[in-house]
Amino acid sequence: MLIKLLFIVLLLLMIIYLFRALPLMLKAQSSPPLSHYLGRRLLIAIILFGLLVIALMTGVIQPNPNPYTL
Repeated sequence: MLIKLLFIVLLLLMIIYLFRALPLMLKAQSSPPLSHYLGRRLLIAIILFGLLVIALMTGVIQPNPNPYTL
């Protein structure tokens, strides 16, 4: 349950950094560079992917074996 909560928090952080970069993309000059927010978003995505792989390999979360059956 804790790992799923961590995934949700990381996904929300990715969305927050995406929307924080949006006004900087619309303006010509900005105090923090645009790559600051997009780089953090990329770092969060890498961490999220790594945690997902580790959780799958250790058996903390189970993938759906056949997603097309009810």
